[in-house]
Amino acid sequence: MKPDQLDVIATLSAPTVHPSGERCVVAVTRPDFRADAAVGQLWEVSTDGLRPPRRLTRGFRDTSPQYSPDGQWIAFLRAQPGGRPQLFAVEAEGGEPRALTDRLLGVEAFAWSPDSARLAFTSREPEAGRYGSTDGVGPGAEDPRLITRLNYRLNGRGYTLDQPAELFVLDLPDANEEPFVAARGRAKETADGERDTSTGLPKARQLTSASVDHSMPTFGADGQSIYTVSLADPESIDTLTSRLVRTAVEGGPSTIVELGNPEAASVQSAKPAPDGSGLFVLAASLGDSGTDFVGRSARLFWHAFVDGSTKRISEDGDDFGEAPGSLRVDEDGRALGLVRTRGALLPVAYTREGGRDLLCDGERVVTGVDSARGVVVLSLADAESPGELAVVREDGLARLTDFGAGLREVAPALIPREFTGKSADGAEVHGWLVLPEGEGPHPVLLTIHGGPFAQYTGAWFDEAQVYARAGYCVLLCNPRGSAGYGEAHAPAIKGRMGTVDFEDVLGFLDSALAAFPQLDAERLGVMGGSYGGYLTAWIIAHEHRFRAAIVERGFLDPVSFVGSADIGWFFPGEYTGWDPEDMRAQSPMACVDDVRTPTLVIHSEEDWRCPIEQAQRYYAALKLSGVVTELLVFPGENHELSRSGTPHHRKQRFEHILRWWGRHLPTAANPSP
Repeated sequence: MKPDQLDVIATLSAPTVHPSGERCVVAVTRPDFRADAAVGQLWEVSTDGLRPPRRLTRGFRDTSPQYSPDGQWIAFLRAQPGGRPQLFAVEAEGGEPRALTDRLLGVEAFAWSPDSARLAFTSREPEAGRYGSTDGVGPGAEDPRLITRLNYRLNGRGYTLDQPAELFVLDLPDANEEPFVAARGRAKETADGERDTSTGLPKARQLTSASVDHSMPTFGADGQSIYTVSLADPESIDTLTSRLVRTAVEGGPSTIVELGNPEAASVQSAKPAPDGSGLFVLAASLGDSGTDFVGRSARLFWHAFVDGSTKRISEDGDDFGEAPGSLRVDEDGRALGLVRTRGALLPVAYTREGGRDLLCDGERVVTGVDSARGVVVLSLADAESPGELAVVREDGLARLTDFGAGLREVAPALIPREFTGKSADGAEVHGWLVLPEGEGPHPVLLTIHGGPFAQYTGAWFDEAQVYARAGYCVLLCNPRGSAGYGEAHAPAIKGRMGTVDFEDVLGFLDSALAAFPQLDAERLGVMGGSYGGYLTAWIIAHEHRFRAAIVERGFLDPVSFVGSADIGWFFPGEYTGWDPEDMRAQSPMACVDDVRTPTLVIHSEEDWRCPIEQAQRYYAALKLSGVVTELLVFPGENHELSRSGTPHHRKQRFEHILRWWGRHLPTAANPSP
């Protein structure tokens, strides 16, 4: 794939299955260069595969579809160009979508009531005078912020205490009522002389009012209460503890659902059982300290209402942490979720007693699951496509779509080859290599993922495809510290970053060089973002065989990270230890004077996960040491640039990366500029 082909990459939302089980709906989204934004619509797909998929809506960006429980409606989020997502509903058989909200800061998430009569949603409620709530008061003219908490901003969002995500509920309008017609002329004057300011939108009631966020709304089985995930306990504001909160639909104070199980200290999502007997809850432990998040898997729990007990029901190897919002409960009362394991994300079903059923296996990344009448539909990515729908059959998966056809026509996938290397201590290091076309020898790019509690997969990956098409062999591996390889693997770098993880990625590289003669051991590059930026910077200070490096959105100085990053008050200390000398001993900034490798530093101006000061100081230190270096800064982007930045910036990012590699590791497909 080439950078200017980004606009043919179609990605899918989680599917929603009609109660009949006969059809499903999914949002299909792609980058668009004309709009310089992500665009997409809803598609209807038959689950028997006998009818071709059809485009159901034609909005600018329609996402997050959900059938109503009675199957009469589809609710979804629609964003206009430059606008915030708003809640819409369209009749399931087709018709004109109806707007349900016009929130200043948009709608973040929503849920249907069991009787299909109401919708709950979360939306950020701005403090008066902020975020455009007062005409003529722009960002630079707002009042100062007085901050008294550690948790006060979030990457991609900004400050949070003055725009908390609150819970709302609205009644679904009658489908047969007359369409709203805005008053004009003299009709705008009401009987009492006031102006008619009605909008035709249903009135939403705000159910919460606090300076903490509510997320993941879901109705209880009786429809009388709504559950959200929140930091609603005032004493837990500056901890990592997230709680399950119950709010009555008719109003009143929210109450914390006491789970009473320390393994479930950090709640991530919850869904009720259809019979109203309890809740399935995804949550993780935070250790004895209440802040030890390192390598903690998200587990599945059953919370029984009859006695208030909460027991873990998922097996030790199942980690639901990558996609907690995918949790669903089918009509048989089984919880459906996605677990990450050895570079895959796979669907499992659990009964409340702990019975487990793996719904499919293989090297695929399932991104969403839903079911009805025993029909289970998955959205997934595999080695050949970034997004398709499939239905689970007794004999395996049956593909329902071919949304990747356009991409395949212009850029057929180069299939990753699974490979297991050896670290210095003999530990296995699992990963993949993507070979370019031709016999070689090919220059090699060792790429390192972020996290570190994350994983590379064998599914289609734009980074690997772009670099391999440019003539590079791309190595991707999951060193110790990564997710998906068990309880001992993930926290292995706690207090010793840059040790076994450093040895693992170099061991994987050396193993690949020994096993594949197509690789050129004399022409090596290394690159990574976030934690991958950390480990890249660490490697080039201790290993000098690489021709060049790219350090992107890096975690480069644990000391200055504390307080400057949105997670800075807890992240460095939990990984490196809180002692300043320990932090320094694991800091790439502390050994930057040992770098000799030409290094491109990439960062975004609005990155609050790894603030830009990390890159600026690192670049300046390299420059002052005489290292060949450049600093590439993207305005208006944050930590998610490579994944969800504007199409124009994503294209430019790839072009600059290829320019850098062409300068230091030229190939026939990517010659020196």
